[in-house]
Amino acid sequence: MQLMTHSTVPGTSKLARFALSCCNWSERWIPDAYVFAAAAVVIVAVVALLAGASPLLTARAFGDGFWSLIPFTMQMSFIIIGGYVVASSPPVARLITRLAALPRSGRSAICAVAIVSMTSSLLHWGLSLIVGSLLVRALAQRAELRMDYRAAAAAAYLGLGSVWAMGLSSSAAQLQANPASMPPGLLEITGVLPFTETIFLWQSLALTAVLIAVTLAIVWFTVPSRENAKTSKELGIAIAAPPISEAKVSRPGEWLEHTPILNVAIAALGVAWVAQEFASRGVASAIANLNTYNFLFLMLGLILCWRPRIFLDAVARGVPSITGVLIQFPLYGGIAALITSVQGRDGFTLAHHLSTFFTEAASRESFPVVMGLYSAVLGFFVPSGGGKWIIEAPYVMQAANDLEVHLGWAVQIYNAAEALPNLVNPFWMLPLLGILGLRAREVVGFTIIQFIVHVPLVLFLLWVFGLTLEYQPPVMP
Repeated sequence: MQLMTHSTVPGTSKLARFALSCCNWSERWIPDAYVFAAAAVVIVAVVALLAGASPLLTARAFGDGFWSLIPFTMQMSFIIIGGYVVASSPPVARLITRLAALPRSGRSAICAVAIVSMTSSLLHWGLSLIVGSLLVRALAQRAELRMDYRAAAAAAYLGLGSVWAMGLSSSAAQLQANPASMPPGLLEITGVLPFTETIFLWQSLALTAVLIAVTLAIVWFTVPSRENAKTSKELGIAIAAPPISEAKVSRPGEWLEHTPILNVAIAALGVAWVAQEFASRGVASAIANLNTYNFLFLMLGLILCWRPRIFLDAVARGVPSITGVLIQFPLYGGIAALITSVQGRDGFTLAHHLSTFFTEAASRESFPVVMGLYSAVLGFFVPSGGGKWIIEAPYVMQAANDLEVHLGWAVQIYNAAEALPNLVNPFWMLPLLGILGLRAREVVGFTIIQFIVHVPLVLFLLWVFGLTLEYQPPVMP
């Protein structure tokens, strides 16, 4: 069905028609996220050269920084893979089927998807995308609901578009709690910031609760009526339950692929190690380590998949989702090196000039709004929470030090604002769109309404809660 048909349905509001027009424009004119990352490399390099930096030193900084984020790149990749494996495992698939049987109307079904997406994103953003998508597919099979398939898909994306960065898989919070993952120069600016200083602050928990409540209210009031709903069938998308079949062993060599012995043995070793980590370091401290976090989900995936072949097939299906991370994070590492290590003719780096700008443009009270706006705008061009923080952290955190802003809250300012552009940028929608068979403009038409409400609300809450926190100097490991 054509976009104009969507926009002229009786009862469609002017705001919804405007949103669909914006979606159509973005799909036509906005290129792949890689283009923005590559363009950022060129722009930063040119700025460094114009500032008087040596061409040879500029090239060396880019090359040296290119591979500096390999550990963090792999950690981010395993967050996606671990979430995909757990979400697509047979027990979770059965749970999704049971959840899909509960709603009694299309509106309540879509709200249920939003709740599942947002709450699971606080645990694992990769998990929320896949679980949300599979729940939408299961609900779409219930023809009696007349659930708007596009609105349900948008609801499945709301975890990543609203609160994911306030939870355990926050790239910025995880990075700041792990000195080994930090890019050169950042540790001496910020020190180590445990979760108790970032995502577990009461201000952060309160902000998250408000966002979930407001987001759910918007979903409730913007779901199309039963008469105007477009089901998956009306959109020409076939939804069928996945076939259930027992794999048959045809060769002796396949036997170990289909017996749970190896999975159980490896998971037992893993559980013993995780138990020791929790006992020696405490749960909050242990889970703040990205390696421990990813290890925990991989072990959970092994158990839930039960058989090696099921586990391997789930990993294979999840790997295409990490393409953007693998190819773009090295570029972010190069950008970070150009910003933090290349000196101009005045002897200062770009990071110094940027931090000076923030210090002069903001006060301690206005810093949350200024930094929040900047982070949100930059997020349109660098749609990666971890990659963008690596670029942004050295100068915004130095500015936070200079203005004596609570460093943990500065991370949360970034986290809350970083999620905003996800509501209209289709980069992280790709796994969801692939599962649901939709196009970005069919989903963003609903999420853009969330964006319009969230921007002023998030900035206001960041400012208000920021007034309740006092600055503490960096703590070195």
